[in-house]
Amino acid sequence: EMVVTIEGEAKEKVEVVNMCANNYLGLSNHPKLVEAAKQALDSHGFGLSSVRFICGTQDLHLELEQKLSAFHGTDDTILYPSCFDANAGLFEVLLTKEDAVLSDELNHASIIDGIRLCKAERLRYKHMDMHDLEEKLIASQSARQRLIATDGVFSMDGHVAPLKDITTLAKKYNALVFVDECHA
Repeated sequence: EMVVTIEGEAKEKVEVVNMCANNYLGLSNHPKLVEAAKQALDSHGFGLSSVRFICGTQDLHLELEQKLSAFHGTDDTILYPSCFDANAGLFEVLLTKEDAVLSDELNHASIIDGIRLCKAERLRYKHMDMHDLEEKLIASQSARQRLIATDGVFSMDGHVAPLKDITTLAKKYNALVFVDECHA
């Protein structure tokens, strides 16, 4: 694991977890991952130099997607290079103009942008406010399909979404639930 030090004075030296980067578990420096990356460089080069829809799919993409499907017990998996790309494509594919999406007002920007790209009616509920969410579910009952969108853990403040309450409301009002776990 890479050691990060900061110059300055402290009463005592303490170890901390760096939560301001995307390497939360310190795995980017793990010897097995470094060795696997070296092997991939030797066998596949430095990548396709662009995203899959422009340059195609490599066997490594398919192999990883198949392993993830087996691990999660799903029929198929598709990987995106970032949460922004995933969220940009998700809502437009799932929802039509006859649908409604109910979004926590403090959702990550990638969720908000993805919702803006779809044609569904957009309703924002107050942050983690289940009473407000229920009111929005009642108000949108005429929609063909409703999707509640939330972060699992909100990236700006660390609040954990009340998923049990959200899924209870979703079942009560026959809605789908989307949880973005990128920051969990």
